[in-house]
Amino acid sequence: MKFSKAAVHRKTHALPTLRFEDQKLTSYAGLVVFQSLFAKLGLKEQLTRCFRHLTVSPIFGHGVVTLLLIVHLLLGHRRLQDMRYYQDDPLVKRLLGVSRLPDVATVSRTLSAMDGRSVEQLRQVSRQLVGLRLQTLRLARVTLDFDGSVIATGRFAEGSAVGFNRKKKGQRSYYPLFCSIAQTGQIFDVWHRPGNVHDSNGAQAFIKACIHEIRAILPHCIVEVRMDGAFFSDAIVTMLEALNVEFTISVPFERFVALKSLIEHRKRWRSLNERWSYFETDWKPKSWHRRHRFVCVRQRNRVQHKGAVQLDLFVPYEYGYDFKVIVTNKRSSPKKVLTYHNGRGAQEGLFAELKSQTQMDYVPTQKLVGNQVYVLAAMLAHNLNREMQMQSLPKARQTTERRAPLWQFEQLGTLRRKLIQRAGRLTKPQGQLTLTMSANPTVKSELLHYMNRLKHVA
Repeated sequence: MKFSKAAVHRKTHALPTLRFEDQKLTSYAGLVVFQSLFAKLGLKEQLTRCFRHLTVSPIFGHGVVTLLLIVHLLLGHRRLQDMRYYQDDPLVKRLLGVSRLPDVATVSRTLSAMDGRSVEQLRQVSRQLVGLRLQTLRLARVTLDFDGSVIATGRFAEGSAVGFNRKKKGQRSYYPLFCSIAQTGQIFDVWHRPGNVHDSNGAQAFIKACIHEIRAILPHCIVEVRMDGAFFSDAIVTMLEALNVEFTISVPFERFVALKSLIEHRKRWRSLNERWSYFETDWKPKSWHRRHRFVCVRQRNRVQHKGAVQLDLFVPYEYGYDFKVIVTNKRSSPKKVLTYHNGRGAQEGLFAELKSQTQMDYVPTQKLVGNQVYVLAAMLAHNLNREMQMQSLPKARQTTERRAPLWQFEQLGTLRRKLIQRAGRLTKPQGQLTLTMSANPTVKSELLHYMNRLKHVA
């Protein structure tokens, strides 16, 4: 359709007069989708039950404050002080079931008043929400990735410590250990630790507990585990084999002179493709009790020669190899073992999304429990975003060799820009509560799709 210039352009000289009134306007009309999801999951009731053991309960309740924290992160805010900018938003208040929002000081005091039992019960709620999704999917194979992630703070925080930090040396931090589900891209559980511990420090009990939880949810599924070289130990490998778990673990082979020498003197390597080659061996460190399957892999890389070159003739390269060793009890081919193990790199993207989209890297209080609850709220915000998409969208793929997520997920930041951050007005024409938004056909189509799917999916 063609328009004339007069129909398109207009003169705009005068600035409008500003008026501020209570018009029941919301800046987050798309939150109505999460309101539907929260009601369906009974999230508010589940959070409230986590704090019933506390004798002193604030007016707002610990469960409401925790739900507010989850909503706060879904909206894209970081600091607790940012709550002041939406304290009058009618849709946020309706989602929480309150007529007014608590101020920042109340939220901070409530977080400080929580205890270790509250944290454990919040972890249980998080596991149950992910477990319900796994029961719905009825997966024959569940892949668990274990790794830690640094949460640094520029000030003192209870339970933090100075640990290894490549970017900010000497900064205090936490170093929680996470268990994620590869097929759904969700965080299953977290174990909070100070920043001065090794990846595998006390991790054996946490790994075992996560495996038992998965087996309780899906008794007949095959459980797989992937871990980096920090978890390479006889105790962990023996435990995984005793639990009948399939695993691949990176081997820090540079620490073992015998294995390093075996790789250096190896002459015959079998080809996987033009870049990768391998050989296998049954081997064990001297202190271990039994031998295991070790897959030694090398990747051919080219390194550009540094220095003056004749660019009009050629660019010289030197060719060398990068080496990797994996210990596994899988019986599949070396190529499938390598592809499967390399899939654990997706967990780093998951941590990046948690820190950039749900602000998991922020330390809001000086109290350990308050900071633990904040991390759990960030996890829940991420998991709920994934849950909403899994309930509303079809699967994008079946199980792959890399164990990629079964859905093509949109990041929370993308969903926030497209749907959540939409202006709207709450009114009651003829007594019927109505949320009115701009008549954008794309937003209308996508928002109604989510609402209809959440309403009809069991």
